[in-house]
Amino acid sequence: MGQKPSGRPTSFDIAYRAGVSQPTVSRALRGGKSVSKATRERIEAIARELNYKVDKNASSLRSQRANTIALLFFEEPTEDDSRINPFFLAMLGSITRQCANHGFDLLISFQKMEDDWHTSYQDSHRADGLILLGYGDYTLYEQRLTDLVAHGTRFVRWGSVRADNIGATVGSDNFGAGRQAGQHLLQQGRRRIAFLGQADEHYPEFADRYHGLLAALKEAGIAPDPALQIDAITPEESGYAAAQKLLASGVSFDAIFAGSDLIAIGAMRALAEAGLVMPRDVAIVGFDDLPAASMTSPPLTTLAQDLKAAGVLLIETLLAQIEGKEPPSPVLPTRLIRRRSCGGG
Repeated sequence: MGQKPSGRPTSFDIAYRAGVSQPTVSRALRGGKSVSKATRERIEAIARELNYKVDKNASSLRSQRANTIALLFFEEPTEDDSRINPFFLAMLGSITRQCANHGFDLLISFQKMEDDWHTSYQDSHRADGLILLGYGDYTLYEQRLTDLVAHGTRFVRWGSVRADNIGATVGSDNFGAGRQAGQHLLQQGRRRIAFLGQADEHYPEFADRYHGLLAALKEAGIAPDPALQIDAITPEESGYAAAQKLLASGVSFDAIFAGSDLIAIGAMRALAEAGLVMPRDVAIVGFDDLPAASMTSPPLTTLAQDLKAAGVLLIETLLAQIEGKEPPSPVLPTRLIRRRSCGGG
């Protein structure tokens, strides 16, 4: 049980009034999962009544932690000057809220691949761990991840979840999403389904989506045609160029599954310029469910990633490393959003 109240509100005062130990108060006010919801709410109510504020500096000194997480964005080609994939910007709100729920500050930085991440943040005690978002060509990124592991840096990244991941990785079920997109297009009567996205080791998330599409085709007894896969990376202009290349090839197709919404939006522009009507001539499915997806003409059918759950999963995975606990499952399901670009929306 706690000590009797002193003149100035302390965590011991809260413990005394709540009938719990001072360490329980500390865990509750840090959002610790070991404290029951009822006890945590009682402690928080007493803290508000006493106008008690957590002294983060003192807590950090005792725990040898910065109580800060560093979120590192990396350069990606974009249509504007942001150099940040808009999907990751949309994820930012969820990550910020989850940090606050656990009593952590969030340090956001824009990084280049050549920067010395572990020295700049964890080794200098500016942050307890890193969240890595965006990386472009994964083959150029692998060595940096290996370096972080070698230095004992606590980090988690959003990407393709595979058995050979370097360090902690969380992400959506890209293979399952690709299969779902293929099955939906097949249900609409489409048989010649093109994939726009660089589906190799350089862009493993796109590759997983493509292989999911191939699985759906094979399950339907349709032999995949390699000519229907056209390389494209994230920006809208890349999707536009890929669709133009597909049209110029002369290969027949009646549907497109794009590796991202931006690729799909660029492809839709190229199809419209070629006089094709969607979905009458070509059905199209994207991936991400960006806000712009609902404003295209026709509105874009797409696979939605759960942004709220993504932020929670990234933070929970990193905190598991920091606190020496078992990490949660790293894969999130996706959801098909039916709109008119695919027919049957």
